[in-house]
Amino acid sequence: MKLSKLMMAFAMCAVTLTGTAQTKVIAHRGYWKCEGSAQNSIASLTKAAEAKVYGSEFDVQLTKDKEIVVNHDDSIQGICIFDTPFAELKDLKLSNGEKLSTLDDYLVAGKKLTGTQLILEIKPHRTEEAENEAVRIIVDKVKKMRMEKQVEYISFSMNICEQLVKLTPDSEIAYLKSDVAPKDLKAKGINGIDYYIKVLAEKPEWIAEAHQLGMKVNVWTVNDMEMVQKMIDQQVDYITTDYPLETEKLIRKDGGDS
Repeated sequence: MKLSKLMMAFAMCAVTLTGTAQTKVIAHRGYWKCEGSAQNSIASLTKAAEAKVYGSEFDVQLTKDKEIVVNHDDSIQGICIFDTPFAELKDLKLSNGEKLSTLDDYLVAGKKLTGTQLILEIKPHRTEEAENEAVRIIVDKVKKMRMEKQVEYISFSMNICEQLVKLTPDSEIAYLKSDVAPKDLKAKGINGIDYYIKVLAEKPEWIAEAHQLGMKVNVWTVNDMEMVQKMIDQQVDYITTDYPLETEKLIRKDGGDS
C-alpha cells in the first residue's frame, strides 16, 4: 500500500512538472512584422531564428502537379494553388520580393537553423484523397531530409492529423480546430492541442487535462499582451504570436530573468 501511494505521488509530481515548464514562443507565419520580411517567407523563418524563439510556424498547400508550396491561403494573387501547376506559380512574388517557396526550399533553409523548430501547418484540402496525398509527400520529404525531430505538425483537419499519426507517429502532432477535448485526441494518438485563444480562455480545464495526459498545449494567435500574460499564468507550453519579441520579453519578465 505504501509503495502504491508513493508511485501515485510520483506520477502526480510528473504531471505537475509537465505543466510548469517555461512557456515558449512560436512566430506566427515566421517573424514577418519587421523590415525585409513577409509572411511565410524564408526571410521570416531566418528572422524568427535570429530572434531566438522556439519555433517558426508556416503553412503549406498542394499544387495541381503535387508540388508542396509555402502559402497561407489556398490562392496567391488570385490564382488557386490546388488547380495550378507549380510552373505557373514559381515566379510569383511575396510582398518582400521573394519568390513563392516550395517546402523543399523551406526545409533546406530550416535545417541550417538548428535551434529553431519548424511548425508545419498542413492546410485542409478539398478531398480526403488530396489531404492523404499531401501528408504522404510532406512526411516523405521531412524524412528524406532527416528532420523528423525539428519539424512539428499542426492542422485544422482531423483527417490530416490522423494520417500523420499513421505515417510519423513519433512526431509532435497537434490539432488546431479547437473543438475536441484533449482526451479524445489522445485516444487517436494525437499528442498536442493547438487551440484558439478565446477557446482556451473559456475552457482552461482543457489546458490542465492536456497536461495530465502528457500532451503539449499551444495557443494561437495571441497578439494582445494581456492575453499573453493570462496564457503564461495558465502554464501553456507555447504561444503562437505575430509579436514574438514582445511575447518573449514578457515571458522572461514573468520568469524573473533580467
